[in-house]
Amino acid sequence: MDSIAHLQRHRELLLEEYRHELAENEAEMGRMSLDLRLSKGLCWYPLELGRSFYNSLNQYVLAVSRPAREDGEEEDGSRFEYGVPVKFFFIDKDGKSVFLSYPCTVSLVDGDTMLVAVPGESAVSRLRAETGLGVQLSFDETTYRLMFAALDRVIAAKNDRLAGLREILLGAAPAVKRGSAVRGSFSWLNPSQEDAVNSILCSRDVAIVHGPPGTGKTTTLTEAVFETLFRENQVMVCAQSNAAVDWVCLKLIERGIPVLRVGNPVRIDDKVMDCTFEKRFEDHPDYPLLWNVRRAARECSAALRSKNGNRRALSARLRELRKKADELEHSITDNVFDSARVIACTLAGAASKVLFNRHYSTLFIDEAAQALEAASWIAINKADRVVFAGDHCQLPPTVKCLRALDAGLGRTLMEVVAENKPECVSLLTMQYRMNETIMRFSSYFFYDNRLKAAPQISARDTSSFGLPMLWIDTCDCGFSEQHVSDGTGRVNRGEARFAVSVLKNYAQPFGAERIRSEHIDFGLISPYKAQVSCLRGLVSRNRFLKSIRSSVSINTVDGFQGQERDVIIISLVRSNRNSNIGFLHELRRMNVAMTRARYKLVIIGDSRTMCAHPFYKALYNYIEKSGGLLVPAPVSDCPSPAGPAQGGSASDGLASESSTPDCPVLDSPASVSDAPAPDGPVSDGSVQDCSASAGPAMDSFVSGGPALDSLASAGTAPDGPDGPNGQSVPGKCT
Repeated sequence: MDSIAHLQRHRELLLEEYRHELAENEAEMGRMSLDLRLSKGLCWYPLELGRSFYNSLNQYVLAVSRPAREDGEEEDGSRFEYGVPVKFFFIDKDGKSVFLSYPCTVSLVDGDTMLVAVPGESAVSRLRAETGLGVQLSFDETTYRLMFAALDRVIAAKNDRLAGLREILLGAAPAVKRGSAVRGSFSWLNPSQEDAVNSILCSRDVAIVHGPPGTGKTTTLTEAVFETLFRENQVMVCAQSNAAVDWVCLKLIERGIPVLRVGNPVRIDDKVMDCTFEKRFEDHPDYPLLWNVRRAARECSAALRSKNGNRRALSARLRELRKKADELEHSITDNVFDSARVIACTLAGAASKVLFNRHYSTLFIDEAAQALEAASWIAINKADRVVFAGDHCQLPPTVKCLRALDAGLGRTLMEVVAENKPECVSLLTMQYRMNETIMRFSSYFFYDNRLKAAPQISARDTSSFGLPMLWIDTCDCGFSEQHVSDGTGRVNRGEARFAVSVLKNYAQPFGAERIRSEHIDFGLISPYKAQVSCLRGLVSRNRFLKSIRSSVSINTVDGFQGQERDVIIISLVRSNRNSNIGFLHELRRMNVAMTRARYKLVIIGDSRTMCAHPFYKALYNYIEKSGGLLVPAPVSDCPSPAGPAQGGSASDGLASESSTPDCPVLDSPASVSDAPAPDGPVSDGSVQDCSASAGPAMDSFVSGGPALDSLASAGTAPDGPDGPNGQSVPGKCT
């Protein structure tokens, strides 16, 4: 398929996704109760209205706040963020939501307070007249419009740099290296990071940094930006999400690079806030003059509407004031941009009005493996060359239409280029996060067995945490999954109580004081939002865990992307007779979950359900060979939920939701992790199709053969990029 046909096909699939999401949004909003919308993070209610004012961008904004969350946990993905469209609503006497027609967008979110850009003062007056107000997310038409427009420009491009990049990235045109580039030496980087930076500096068209978990991708990208700025005056740095942009900005600022952040950050950090366009605009010495001119223009416009005074003179005065305001605004904007070396924004933000007619020699796209191809083209429209950084073995882009997903909409531009131009890819191979035992399985399964643990990983003291990997097999505990809401959600309340009990048994021996003083942290991860909500509720009712709540994070896999914790506990949820594991077939999601752990990874799940899938059976066998399999007593042997083996009482909240008994866990991290591994069950179901190919190495994993013995041993990982004993590595990231 040539480049034009590829883009046209991508546009068709994007249109299918747009129609699907629009229809789904309308149907969901029509049938969801207020409580359900609140639980899904789709709205804030009730609202308290604060002050309203014109911001530095001349938008009229209203401050609103919501009641603080009881569990103190942040929403995964932070649905409300800068630039997203929202609608206000109120509850009528029949308890129905009545939406107001004003088009509004989020300007800034700070915890439980939000600034919303509204059409004007009259809209705010109407809002203040209502009681029982809420604000809800609207369907985001704008981003789709930007993606379609970007694709159309790329398709239509002829005889220019955009057309050239199109043929290099998608077609047969070769990617050229700069012949005059001199290889640099960066002693503070490891060899694979240094190679990646040099590859970027030598590339004229495109470079890719493939950064597996914990390998210092952001460090490498920051260094590449720093070195590029010795050759270029200004570069653009983008990412799919505001959170990813904020993180890169913070690292660039710490490196001493002047950054201009277009758009407002998700997390309110003083360093990042100080570099936002709005803050720099307000701090400009000419801004007070602009403010006065704008105020005079508003007063003049109000006088015209009231029909007071000489209309001809007022109209002429208004034109003069608006012209003066435009001149000042453009002058301040140019000064603010000229003072920065890095312009940072989301991919959609690259189409911002303040970036109109601005072009850059180099564009860096971080987390490129999470961006739809069309979104990447929005930013590439503004650049002469592009550097992708990301990991297509972790979370993919979000695609809701299964038909479009199956047809390839979820395949990112980074993946396409990596396949077409493998010579442009630099893999980072030294990881600094995970215990080597945790790393080894992920390395083998997803990264051609090429990851190596940094020397300091092997040297650090892990005695407080026991064995690095555990699978606690709940197949005989009587736990079962349940459908929630629309049938796509899942919750396993027995497993949730069990997971919280395990968390308490690992955390309590450290003691709250030591946890706080040594910054020991824990993560509870589940693929399902309903399970996350259940886990949060249980933790909030446990006295000890509540006392260390700031050290315990509970979220979905998506909410943990890019994060790490000392101890990670994963609740898999699925437990059924049909060995149906739903979207846990998406192995990249499990790769993210497992690789968040520094010292210890605990997986809680039903082996009979999970091990029908070759990947999970391989993982189960690997952990068993490592000595980390724990099989609790069958449900008939379990004591009452409030029994002493729980390490707590009923008042701790471990047994407050249903009559399903919890199985006991041992009393301390050492006693759990160092227990001898009993013989565990194997799958009693047929093997389902796996997105990873089931070659000889997979067979060895599933059967517990020599490849598994070698990989699970306490020594180093097997040598060679082709996996143990020269066998082909299964399925990588698909």
